[in-house]
Amino acid sequence: MSDNIAYALLVYTALQIFVTMRAIEGTSGSAMPLLALVVLVAAIIPLCRKFERRWEAMDDDAVSDPALRGTFRRDQAMLWTLAIGLPFLLTGLFKAFAALV
Repeated sequence: MSDNIAYALLVYTALQIFVTMRAIEGTSGSAMPLLALVVLVAAIIPLCRKFERRWEAMDDDAVSDPALRGTFRRDQAMLWTLAIGLPFLLTGLFKAFAALV
């Protein structure tokens, strides 16, 4: 799970930067969007740590148990769904809020 989390954090951060920077292109020179970007990247780390804690507390025999394969795949799918989907969702919310203001 640690490898999945490391790669998911890289993908999340890259998407968050790319998508957010596209969304704020041409807006005022405010530093607020950049600060929000840093906060959003930092906020995902505790969530990823939660995924990892479940698996690092187990010994090697427990982790290799075939009965846990479904649980591992579920956690893996949830992690990657968040890593890929969250940047687009957050940028959409940011754009919607900016349109209201």
